[in-house]
Amino acid sequence: MGKRSAMTLPRQCPRRKKRKRGGLIACSCSSPAATAAVVPPLEFRKAAWTGMGRAAPFCAIASAPRAEEEQPPPRHRRNPSPPQPLPALVLLLSIALLLHTGDCQLQGPCRIQKCTTDFVSLTSHLNPAIDGFDLEFCKALRAYSACTYRNSKVCRGNLVYHSAVLGISDLMSQRNCSKDGPTSSTNPEITHDPCNYIGRQGARELRGGEQTPPTYFFCGLFGDPHLRTFKDHFQTCKVEGAWPLIDNNYLSVQVTNVPVVPGSSATATNKITIIFKSYQDCTDQKVYQAVTDDLPAAFVDGTTSGGDGDTKSLRIVERVSGKYVEMHARYIGTTVFVRQLGRYLTLAIRMPEELAMAYEESQDLQLCVNGCPSSERIDDSGHLPLPVMGQVLPAGASSQTRSVYTLESATTKCHEKMLLKDIYFYSCVFDLLTTGDANFTAAAHSALQDVEALHPRKERWHIFPSSGGAGPGSVLYLSLGLACLMLVFLYDFCC
Repeated sequence: MGKRSAMTLPRQCPRRKKRKRGGLIACSCSSPAATAAVVPPLEFRKAAWTGMGRAAPFCAIASAPRAEEEQPPPRHRRNPSPPQPLPALVLLLSIALLLHTGDCQLQGPCRIQKCTTDFVSLTSHLNPAIDGFDLEFCKALRAYSACTYRNSKVCRGNLVYHSAVLGISDLMSQRNCSKDGPTSSTNPEITHDPCNYIGRQGARELRGGEQTPPTYFFCGLFGDPHLRTFKDHFQTCKVEGAWPLIDNNYLSVQVTNVPVVPGSSATATNKITIIFKSYQDCTDQKVYQAVTDDLPAAFVDGTTSGGDGDTKSLRIVERVSGKYVEMHARYIGTTVFVRQLGRYLTLAIRMPEELAMAYEESQDLQLCVNGCPSSERIDDSGHLPLPVMGQVLPAGASSQTRSVYTLESATTKCHEKMLLKDIYFYSCVFDLLTTGDANFTAAAHSALQDVEALHPRKERWHIFPSSGGAGPGSVLYLSLGLACLMLVFLYDFCC
């Protein structure tokens, strides 16, 4: 018992000696094990940048105090700086360790750009005027939101990510989208509704590996009558009687035009017949017919929709009783607007290109596809022979049918509705000078509104006459055109 234990005790550090002008001499006899416990491994001492707005992981900064100790002592200074508050720094670093414990793990890249690209792909083909826009847009928004949530940890220091989150919240509020509900999917395994043209297109694109939205065509007819074809050619035609606007494998549209005033070759539409042809199990054949003062909100058989289920593949929506109806055919991605303004009807159609061009050679007489025959055209390559005087009708015409407008008064009247002097403006002027009926002003204005609602390309909404056409500086040209027009009218009336 009196003998010392055979256990080897750690060698004590000898008593520290004071230096003449410095601090204590550090103990140099610490065991290697103790030193290893204090100094972290080299790979953890490397600094790591984790992105804007985020503190560096503690595993990357824990070596900072040790690096401070390893620096050589400063040389003697006459006015040494006061000691740094290292305890406070260590406390802050300890808090950072608690807040960012998981940051030492390897994280994937921020994929916010992929989320945004998918959202754009899902919504690029949608149009606010088309039936079901809000439903599809909200589904795409919820998918966008779910994608950002999945990337919330790896993107939390990314400004684009935070901007996207705020933007999604704003759009959901604007469109009254609920946070819970169905979401759009880019998964090719998902089964799409066969009676939804957009869904069928999406499934086909995903199988083919392409993400191109479908191309749409627009066709419109209004006024005396003025025709805008699928190729954005603008024509003014006579086409008296029944003429096919569209006649393909999915849809047929026929219009009947009658003379507007006695002695004039100008006509306007007083009857429209639309046939939605049967398609698989989505709808049976449905026929819609409208005539002046009878614009029904139902098909000829009395129904207002086609197809089964809660979401009809074909339906009629009445916007203004007896004046304005819309037809939405989801199964062929087609929308039709029919209006009555004054005594005459107007029509606007939006249809996918691949379906609009699906017809046989025997169906080539379609005004929306090929325009009016040259023998039925009133305009000259889009240039309207605008009169510059009011009394352009034959002397035998009644006072009720005589135009009371001059070029100046007609221009002023049309300028009240349309500030931009495009072809719709000049069509309005032409109709007022030809008929004297102010309802044609509203017809031209609503036709332009239908273009803005249905035409897929904003840069083509407005069509302007080329130089030498009906422009503000072409009064002389218009006067000559009037003289020729009056001679034609008089010749038709007398002979």
